[in-house]
Amino acid sequence: MEAHLRPILALFFLLVCAAFTSASETSMSSVSRTRLKAMAQGGNKKAARTLALSENYDRMLSTILIGNNVVNILSSSIATVLFVSVLGGRYGTGVATTVSTVVMTVLILIFGEISPKILAKENAEQVALAVTPLLSVIVKIMTPLSFFFDLWKKLLGKIFKLDNSQTFTEEELILIVDEVESDGGINEAEGSLIRAAIEFNDLSAEDILTHRVDIAAISDTAELAEIIDLFGETGYSRLPVYRDTIDNILGVVLEKDFYRALQFEGFELQKLIKQPLFITKNTKISALMKQLQQSKTHMAIVVDEFGGTYGLVTLEDILEELVGEIWDEHDEVTQDIRPMGSDVFVVSCSADLDDLFEHFDIDMEDYDAVTVGGWVMQELGKIAEVGDSFVFEGLSVRVTEVDQRRPVTCEIKTAPDSITAEKEVE
Repeated sequence: MEAHLRPILALFFLLVCAAFTSASETSMSSVSRTRLKAMAQGGNKKAARTLALSENYDRMLSTILIGNNVVNILSSSIATVLFVSVLGGRYGTGVATTVSTVVMTVLILIFGEISPKILAKENAEQVALAVTPLLSVIVKIMTPLSFFFDLWKKLLGKIFKLDNSQTFTEEELILIVDEVESDGGINEAEGSLIRAAIEFNDLSAEDILTHRVDIAAISDTAELAEIIDLFGETGYSRLPVYRDTIDNILGVVLEKDFYRALQFEGFELQKLIKQPLFITKNTKISALMKQLQQSKTHMAIVVDEFGGTYGLVTLEDILEELVGEIWDEHDEVTQDIRPMGSDVFVVSCSADLDDLFEHFDIDMEDYDAVTVGGWVMQELGKIAEVGDSFVFEGLSVRVTEVDQRRPVTCEIKTAPDSITAEKEVE
């Protein structure tokens, strides 16, 4: 028994070493470097050492893999010798070798691989801080071998022309945010803000503008009472001023400037008009926000290819793409998609088409329309009238309100039986 004690103790020690290398590899690959950096800046010396070690991850990984393979091979060899000496005389060398292989495979998988990796994954930060001192020493000892494998890696990269660039697509970043949110790292509001920031640069003025038919503007020859009424009805703090037609916008008048000027005699609207910022519908809103900041204005007029007015964009419109709807004291709070029952919804035709498809979990198709109203008319193939209906991807859509040849609201049903009934009527 004493003759077998040393190899048994050696196997136990090697299993501990295998567990150490496995836990080190998993914890170092899972630990948050951002959190380590914050801890290091806060004066945590252990975190600073762990961060420094993780920054040279390739060399550290080479060291861990070399150590792990050496330990596993050595433990298998010692186990084979042990089992042959114990069982070889009675059952033969073949049986002893087979038993050794089975036993060591189970022991290494459970105690040298799976268990330490599970624990290290669940407690990556604590394990990484704990293994750093010993791992740092091992990395220094193994520097010559690591240097050789660094050269080997470079050689393989040249032979196979490996691309070492690590870039993330927008879809991958959003997927990462979704995973972090589902894991509880950030809450829903923070996740929505990050996703909006990632997608922010993809949006253009056309995606968020107020179209010309919805613009509240005043003529440069308007009476005072008319201007006062429009400011009061809309609750807007600034209004575009046009000459003859809305396609000829002169500028913007601010409500506070208007009412301040009314206190003095000789009121002239022309003196209150501020030069507007003119942009195209393809202007990215990220660039537009910088232009608005530089010009110290809150409104931009969007012109079409013929120089006419296409719509307008405000700074508030841009900010709402990041933080969601912003309501002030004068705004009437509305809901674009209002449930009227378990399977019936009233939808505003000015709502964003992407939001509608996302609400009903429909894959977005290639539509020229941006709003629900544009989509409705595209599906109908004509000017919408009250009562017009169609079926789309399991939804029954019926126009319920029209204003000046534009659909205002529609009713959407999701109940399969109601949709089937409408199809039979058609």
